[in-house]
Amino acid sequence: MQTSLRPDDLLEQVSRLRRANQDFTRRFPGESGARQPVHTVYGGAQLFRADSTQKLGAVALRALEEYAPDAATLAGALGLPAGPLADTVYARVREKLGREPVEDFRIDFEDGYGNRPDAEEDGHAVSVAGEVARGMAEGTLPPFLGIRVKTLNEELQGRSVRTLDLFLTALLGATGGALPDNFVVTLPKVVSVEQVEFFVDVLRLLEDRTGLARGTLRFEVMVEAPQAILSPDGHTLLPRILDAGEGRITGAHFGTYDYTAAVGITAGHQRMRHPACDFARHVMQVALAGTGVWLSDGSTTVMPVPVYRGEALTEEQARENRESVYGAWRMHYEDVRNSLVNGFYQGWDLHPAQLVTRYAAVFGFFLEGVDAAGRRLRNFVEKAAQATLVGDVFDDAATGQGLLNYFARGINCGALTEEEARGRTGLALEELRGRSFLQILRNRRG
Repeated sequence: MQTSLRPDDLLEQVSRLRRANQDFTRRFPGESGARQPVHTVYGGAQLFRADSTQKLGAVALRALEEYAPDAATLAGALGLPAGPLADTVYARVREKLGREPVEDFRIDFEDGYGNRPDAEEDGHAVSVAGEVARGMAEGTLPPFLGIRVKTLNEELQGRSVRTLDLFLTALLGATGGALPDNFVVTLPKVVSVEQVEFFVDVLRLLEDRTGLARGTLRFEVMVEAPQAILSPDGHTLLPRILDAGEGRITGAHFGTYDYTAAVGITAGHQRMRHPACDFARHVMQVALAGTGVWLSDGSTTVMPVPVYRGEALTEEQARENRESVYGAWRMHYEDVRNSLVNGFYQGWDLHPAQLVTRYAAVFGFFLEGVDAAGRRLRNFVEKAAQATLVGDVFDDAATGQGLLNYFARGINCGALTEEEARGRTGLALEELRGRSFLQILRNRRG
């Protein structure tokens, strides 16, 4: 067939386009396929012990048994219809609390620890390292673990670096140079690119001095300041923060209460679902979409605790206790649901009884849509990437990957079993574990 363009007409243009495409792919690699925890539980460093997460799970189970001894009671507390879904969620929450109550724990040297004398923080940095080493040896640590250091402002940057140095030096000395699985450092209240550049230099020096391989130490940034969302030059700071991290940044965590306070919202109205938070989270999503950086939402600060303590409670006191716990559970449950609906699959938990509603919300979210998602994914794979229609929902390749991610996340957190996902999607276990929709299509096409 006759064409107007010669083969060598666009050599230079094709070369420029290829470089641009490659640069885009490097900057936006998409999801890694690695497991993302559904939450991060924060606890003061002074309280951390090797078996802390098991103790948190035991407290959560006691709260479940005392205030929701059956599925119908929990469903009523959360505003869910009783029935098969509520029964399944309840059973899986109980199982999760007994097997893996905490997915990610952050040993906190910042807000949850406070400003203490230097000698006291030095001592805790070393003793916590010993507890982490013991947990590694005894197999009692959660799948993800890290520490949160203090911010890098003028007053605290020296303290922040010293705590991290003491902790890592003691830990690596006790373990022969090994870190826990999925270890990460949390850097709070980031307000400038220079803070991130400085932190990268600190991590690089610590690796060199302790014998760790370059790039081993990873960190997550906390988005708590309005200046991170919109810098003085009128642009979001987040892409520049990511560049300054030099590939070490794993996540961006939203700080609900610092952020709302900083934009002038009074304490009585600082909450997870405030419109100001919606704006900040959406900027985070847009700025970091496709980069592989995990997003985490903030915390619900109303705790599910009883008003009265003791065994000899009146009927009225017992009723008030139930109402207090149920009200906090309902708020936390709805906050977590809102985060999930808006694409934030991780959030903070501050109290062991919140583990009940964290998993109830997460499991319910994945279980209630599993049949429709399974039909869509199965149909799409069978049609080998041709646009199809199931009910009134059209799918394309990007949606196919999203559906596959849905099942992978559900399996990872315990909402779904691999057998349930395989039965609904028609995919082999190897295909589900591979988490690559395009690879599945390539294999199916031969």
